Amino acid sequence: MAAPDYVPKPADDQPRVYTSPPRRPESWYADRPAEIDGLQPEGPRLGVPGPDQGYAIKLARQFEDRLVLVPGESADDAVAGCVAIATRRAALFGRAPMIHDLTVAFTLWGFLSEAPAELTSVRKARFAAVASPHHYEERREIADAVPDEVLRMPHGKVAELVEADPTLVLSWLAEPAH
Repeated sequence: MAAPDYVPKPADDQPRVYTSPPRRPESWYADRPAEIDGLQPEGPRLGVPGPDQGYAIKLARQFEDRLVLVPGESADDAVAGCVAIATRRAALFGRAPMIHDLTVAFTLWGFLSEAPAELTSVRKARFAAVASPHHYEERREIADAVPDEVLRMPHGKVAELVEADPTLVLSWLAEPAH
């Protein structure tokens, strides 16, 4: 801690300078209990890891005032389910989430415009309480229902598909997870 100039210093005090820590003589090994041995595991409900996925939550909050919800739906649940889709889409491209990933997710489920009753009734059941950390499985089901080929499309193309068939997402729910 710095001291004022008028405070006496011992004559033998030398100023401190940076010194490197001592070198480790042995190599480092990934031997901690949670280390993944080999490649990232793949399979049902394991998700798709990607960089900086938490940023999608910050981006999703920008949509909250534009969401078109029906009675009984929660903005938090809509955000949680669509963030799962957006992070999956971003990870497929090997990048952090961006606004277009969220646009695709909210568009697919009809949260950005007036949606047909058929879609809102399914959406209401699917998205119920997914904001809770206890509903990871349900969020994974929402994200896994969208085929990879759709997630790889430009966001404008997805909007065109949904405009042509607003209930497009319902056709994927009957299919097995990808």
